[in-house]
Amino acid sequence: MESYVLRVWLPDRPGALGAVASRIGAVKGDVVGIEILETGAGQAVDELVVQLPDATLVDLLVAEVRQVDGVQVEEVRSVGPDGHDPRRATLETAAKLVEAHDRQGLLAVVRDQAPRSLSAAWTAVVDLEANVTLAAGDRAPSQDWLAAFVHGASSAASLGGSDAGSSDVIWTPLTDVGLAIVAGRDRIAWRDRERRELEALARIVALRWAEVPPA
Repeated sequence: MESYVLRVWLPDRPGALGAVASRIGAVKGDVVGIEILETGAGQAVDELVVQLPDATLVDLLVAEVRQVDGVQVEEVRSVGPDGHDPRRATLETAAKLVEAHDRQGLLAVVRDQAPRSLSAAWTAVVDLEANVTLAAGDRAPSQDWLAAFVHGASSAASLGGSDAGSSDVIWTPLTDVGLAIVAGRDRIAWRDRERRELEALARIVALRWAEVPPA
């Protein structure tokens, strides 16, 4: 069986999710997981973990789901042999942060492990005072771009505005320790639940940062 994550917009009304599940079943797919990422304005954004007997059925799956009135498919992506289990990935990230013995270890966890729990393409840690990047994944933008993004986003926040930049990059400050975590993905917007997950991760990092030695 091949596993895929299907991110869909659907009307926030009774029966809509059932209609989508029925279409998935019509192509011999099996829904094995559901995550509600955002609701509001009469719509919901959900992620469905779907198992298919054959990868050639993906296009047919998307076409079938789009037949449901008011439903849009935002993304479909294959998941690896470990499957898609964001709760487990989040707990593993938290455990590794607790196990880190120094700040370099914390930075490595944010850079290497956190993208799995956040479904991000990359994460980075920026020093707000020195305006330098302390750690960043291979796919992260340049240090200058990250510094400019955080500066613009923090300025907008102080004026009561929204995050600067595109919706596929988000950030949260670790105010007590003068750092910020930035996370990005490829053309897929971050939703309310995912933003709260980043904020929770940042709180753990900030607490551990104050506890462990620099090296």
